[in-house]
Amino acid sequence: MTREETFMHEAIHLSETGMQQNEGGPFGCVIVKDDEIIGRGWNQVLSANDPTAHAEIVAIRNACKKLGSFHLHDCELYASCEPCPMCLAAIYWAQLKMIYFANTRNDANAIGFNDAFIYDELTLANEYRNVKMIALGRNDALKIFEQWTQKGNKKLY
Repeated sequence: MTREETFMHEAIHLSETGMQQNEGGPFGCVIVKDDEIIGRGWNQVLSANDPTAHAEIVAIRNACKKLGSFHLHDCELYASCEPCPMCLAAIYWAQLKMIYFANTRNDANAIGFNDAFIYDELTLANEYRNVKMIALGRNDALKIFEQWTQKGNKKLY
């Protein structure tokens, strides 16, 4: 078995474990740095009552905590399924260098996990989205952005 297959096997194992424990859907993930698993996650949406507790998000949080960093530059992510839009965005924010996945989003759709509507929504202008978005309080909020640009001890991410 290749190193990649070994790590993917662990992600798939986590997907089964979490599912069997009724913690959430059949999704697992590991994050690897220098051939060591530094983050593990499985879907915990049901057990945590948290719609953001997807396997990838849990693994990213776990890895960041272990490294003491909000960036995972030199890390690879192994997911039992192609990441949803939320998880994909988190992967970009964490700056992972590589994603390996087993099942596709179409495979997930076939068992009732349909993310296609989110992909579709992201391409629409705000006024055409199913969840209405209304801009409010921009002048006050811009003042805080101005403070940020002048803040001397800020840390960019």
